[in-house]
Amino acid sequence: MPSYLALLLWFVMLVGLFWFDPAKDSKVSAALWVPLVFLFFMASRQPTQWLGGQVIAPDEATMNSALEEGSPLNRTVLLVLFILGIAILVSRSFRWGDFFRRNWILTAYLLFALVSVLWSDFPLPAFKKWFRDLGNYVMVLVVISESLPMEALSTLLRRVGYLLIPLSVMMIKYFPDLAKQYDNWTGASSYCGATTSKNMLGILCLVCGIYFFWDTVVRWPHRKDKSQKRVILVNAVLTYLTWWLIIICNSATSRTCLIIAYLVILAAHSKVFRRRPKILSVAIPIIFLTYILLFFGMDLGESFAGAVGRTSLSGRTEIWQLVLSEHTNPVLGTGYESFWMGPRLESIWSKGWAINEAHNGYLEVYLNLGFIGVFLILLYMAAVYRNIFKKLRPFSSIGSLTLAIWTAFAFHNTTEADFRTGLMWFVFVLAALAVSGVEREKVSEEPALHRARVPERFPSRIALSPLPYGRRNS
Repeated sequence: MPSYLALLLWFVMLVGLFWFDPAKDSKVSAALWVPLVFLFFMASRQPTQWLGGQVIAPDEATMNSALEEGSPLNRTVLLVLFILGIAILVSRSFRWGDFFRRNWILTAYLLFALVSVLWSDFPLPAFKKWFRDLGNYVMVLVVISESLPMEALSTLLRRVGYLLIPLSVMMIKYFPDLAKQYDNWTGASSYCGATTSKNMLGILCLVCGIYFFWDTVVRWPHRKDKSQKRVILVNAVLTYLTWWLIIICNSATSRTCLIIAYLVILAAHSKVFRRRPKILSVAIPIIFLTYILLFFGMDLGESFAGAVGRTSLSGRTEIWQLVLSEHTNPVLGTGYESFWMGPRLESIWSKGWAINEAHNGYLEVYLNLGFIGVFLILLYMAAVYRNIFKKLRPFSSIGSLTLAIWTAFAFHNTTEADFRTGLMWFVFVLAALAVSGVEREKVSEEPALHRARVPERFPSRIALSPLPYGRRNS
């Protein structure tokens, strides 16, 4: 098939999916298209990269300049989306005070990140990055200020999957020159689809894979309903394409975390854990802490890598030792997103490592924000975890999705840097804030039907605040 015919067919299929989507929710407003466009660029490529063709690793000078200055076109597009997001929140009379009060840990983390600009070696670029990343949280607030925040979250993740999973497959099959990343040092290629690296493609597959599997599990008891059969069929096709991508890009970390998320979802929906969610709430932290102890404390990382099909940790242990040898301020760090700039970046690249991340989210936060930043991040994760089980008893499908995202996020950050403003961090914060708008009430063991023939993914006996931090604009 000619490549441009394949592109046309993909576009027709995309329009068909959006127009005839069997899972379409009429309660979701048109404003959700703004965070969708924002998420499209975050999860794939920036506007300049879409216009630039092939994705090739830059040289040291280009990387340093790009990290410090950024791109005017990218800034313009993101600024427009930022302004649109603020306008939507203003029109909905968003209650900022309530939001900051309810989410004081996240607020403290963002304020500390802003203050850290003061001791950065590059204060202006650091502030620009902080302000740019503020747009992520504005988009999150646009989603959770919908009349049904969990339905909005579901719609957003589904639309991202519709956009980027088939697009990545099409690009790999028919535009291979645009769907590969080339190593500037070795010339080795790897598939990246619509993203910029195999790791980013793996994260995209991880997020979409969690959502489509979760949605299928929730709908499965109602599979005899014709409308639900269509949704399940679409989910099955997207799940197949997701696994095809995650295998071809060979992202072992994302693949392993996706399997873990599947197990969490199945466990959460099993009769045993639905009746006794406390068992699950204790089991997951124990398993994670045991993994951390064995992986780092007993130096069994290579053994774990072999168990998941990776020949090694791909130099991660050397990278961790290398970045720690830079001797940053252990309490305050180098300043927000400031470690990978200037002399430190040049020093690391001069030693043969063409990298711009520590390949460990917790370490990445430590390098930039020190122990204070790590403490705030872990405190926020603990608060989110507690909130999941505090407000969602007996267990519901809302909790299973958020818990799966939380678990995948915690494990994924041991070998990837997701705390940097990427897709996983965006989805993690979005799910956490959406759940915070759920008021706990008694729920039945099985979800009831929702709005006529649609199964209730979010049981009606759980009161969803029409707008947790504002009123809906009429």
